[in-house]
Amino acid sequence: MLTNPKCKNAKAKHKAYKLFDERGLFLLIHPNGSKYWRLKYRVSGREKLLALGVYPEVSLGCARDKRDEARKLQGAGVDPSAAKQEQKRTKLLASANSFEAICREWLEHIRHRWSKNHSTYTLRRFEAYTFPEIGGTPIAEVTAPMLLAMARKIESRGTIETTHKIMNACGQVFRYAIASGRCERNPVVDLKGAIKSKPAPKHMSALSEKELPTLLRKIDSYAAHDGGELQTQFAMQLLALTFVRTGELREAAWDEFDLDKAEWRIPAERMKMKAPHTVPLSRQAIQVVKKLKEINGGFSLVFPGANPKKPMSKNTALFALYRMGYRGRMTGHGFRAVASTILNEMGFDADVIERQLAHAEQNKVRAAYHRAEYLPERRKMMQQWADYLDKLKAGAEVIPLRGNAT
Repeated sequence: MLTNPKCKNAKAKHKAYKLFDERGLFLLIHPNGSKYWRLKYRVSGREKLLALGVYPEVSLGCARDKRDEARKLQGAGVDPSAAKQEQKRTKLLASANSFEAICREWLEHIRHRWSKNHSTYTLRRFEAYTFPEIGGTPIAEVTAPMLLAMARKIESRGTIETTHKIMNACGQVFRYAIASGRCERNPVVDLKGAIKSKPAPKHMSALSEKELPTLLRKIDSYAAHDGGELQTQFAMQLLALTFVRTGELREAAWDEFDLDKAEWRIPAERMKMKAPHTVPLSRQAIQVVKKLKEINGGFSLVFPGANPKKPMSKNTALFALYRMGYRGRMTGHGFRAVASTILNEMGFDADVIERQLAHAEQNKVRAAYHRAEYLPERRKMMQQWADYLDKLKAGAEVIPLRGNAT
C-alpha cells in the first residue's frame, strides 16, 4: 500500500515501473521522472486501464477518491473509461456551443453583409460587455435573468444606447442558434419592459439653406485663416460637393478615382449597404481632387493620417466644424441632409437623389433596377449642385433650379 513519502521519493529508472496501492490503483513512474496514476480494472473479463491524473497535481488521497468513484460506476454496470470519454465529449460540445463560440460563428456568417467598421465595432462590444459575462455558458443554458444581470451592469455605466445595441445583437445570435439547432428559444424576448428605454434619437445636425453660404466661405478659408490643415479643408469641400458619408470619404484611395471619366468608384466593402457606388465628379470636385493629389499623391490613401497607412481620424471634419463655430449645429453627415433637402426642393427626381445618397432600396426589384440606373441624371445633378454652391459662396441671388432639374 502506498504512502505520500513513497510517492514523493520514487526515483526514475531506466525503464518505466509501477508502485501498487490497492484495488487496482498504481503509480506509473517513467524514465523521465514523470508520475501518472492508473487504475486497472476488468470489463467482461477484459483488462482495461483508466488514467486518473498526474502526481503530485493529483495527490494520493485524490487518486483513491477517483478510484472509488470509478469502482462505483463499474459496480453499476458502467465502464469508467467510456463514462470519462462521454464526459469529455459533453464538455467539448458545451464549449463548441458556448455563447461566445456561436456568436463568433454568427459574426463570420454575416460578415460579408456589413462594412468592416460595423463588424469590428460589433465584435468589440461583445468582447467588452458580453463574453466576460456569458461567453463561456452553453447558449442553450443562457437565461433571461442572466441577460438582465448583464444589462444592468451596462446600464450602470450610463450607456443605455449600448445596452439596447448589445441586446439586439444577442437576439440575432440566439435566432441563429435556434435555426442551426443549438438552442430552442430566444431569452432576449423575455426582457421586454425590463430594460430602460432608449433616449430620444438625436437628429444629425445640419444647417439651413440660408446659413450655407457662410459655412462654405469659411471652409474655403479654413487653412489660411483658421489655422487648419489644407487636407482637412479639401476634405470638407469634397463632403459639400459629393455629400458621401464621412467614412467613405476619409478611407478613399487614389485607385478609386478616374478623373478622365469624372468618376469616383467606391468599392462595395467600403459602403454601408455593401454595394459598389459611383460618385459622378463635378468640375469643382475634380479640381479639389487634383489639389489633393499634389499634396498626398505619394500615398495610397487620399486622406492619410499621422500613420500614412491609415486614414485620417473619423472626427477630423467634425472638429474642424467645431473650430469654425458650428458645434451642435453641423456635422460631417450634415452635408448629406443639407444636399438632400435642397435638391428635393429644387425639383430633382427623388429616386435620383436617393441613388446618389446610396440609400438602401427596400423593394428588391427596384434595388436591382437602381444599381445601374440614373448615372446620366446624377452627373447632371451633381454639376448643377456644384454650380449652385459656387453661386451661394459668391453671394449671388440664387433662383431655384426647378426648371433645370430634369
